[in-house]
Amino acid sequence: MMRSLWTAATGMKAQQTSLDTISNNIANVNTIAYKSNSTQFKNLLYQTLQARTTSANGDPKPTGAQVGLGTRVAATNASFKAGAMKASENTNALYIQGTGFFAVQGVDGERYFTRDGDFFWTIADNGQRVLANNSGNPVLDLNNNPIVLPDGASSESISYNSDGLVSYKNADGTYTSTGQTIAVYQFANMTGLQKEPGNLYSETEASGAAIQEQTTNLAISPSAIRQGYTEMSNVNIADEMVNMIITQRAYELNSKAITTSDQMLDTANNLRR
Repeated sequence: MMRSLWTAATGMKAQQTSLDTISNNIANVNTIAYKSNSTQFKNLLYQTLQARTTSANGDPKPTGAQVGLGTRVAATNASFKAGAMKASENTNALYIQGTGFFAVQGVDGERYFTRDGDFFWTIADNGQRVLANNSGNPVLDLNNNPIVLPDGASSESISYNSDGLVSYKNADGTYTSTGQTIAVYQFANMTGLQKEPGNLYSETEASGAAIQEQTTNLAISPSAIRQGYTEMSNVNIADEMVNMIITQRAYELNSKAITTSDQMLDTANNLRR
């Protein structure tokens, strides 16, 4: 009976983590380009109660007798299904149509990746106007340099084509290229990306190295950039509410198993000869 206590306790811990994940999804339902996460479980060790033979002659049985010792969280996987395209009043808002990621420079100088294209022009330490996300991380071009607004160009006159080429509008209505292109990257295994604060991701051995769409020779489906749009969260509230109910019921069942085991132990302790 003590085994059942610990087994049910592992189930309660695992379901608590699942509820934490669901809560985070619901909290980020309006976060631009947020990707919903799901909790994956795996069973723990099995204890052998009987061998495959229980006779003195060693006659084999078809199966042995084993009992599991509970469960644990194996991983929390992100779903990279694209969120809905939403029109934005921000002329520098960009939506990636495809599986690509923007690259930004973190405060530590490292390169990070994001689907959040709600960009703005900000003033860098050197006085230049650079394109950045809401956290102030500069957006990078094909050479891993920040996207810089030329002197005299208006931040409201910037145009981005589907390949990410940045241009600005002249007084006569024509456009001049800045010579910079917003880099877009893909990964062999997006679920292997490391989640970072600020709606960012970093590459890992599991995700594979970042593949720059505009310069690679690999046979990949290129993404397209759409100006004036942002990507909504892909969280489905109805699904999350159903998952919350399932998690709650599983937690209650594990709690009931602990209560039942406790009652059985109490009955055994009160036995009289």
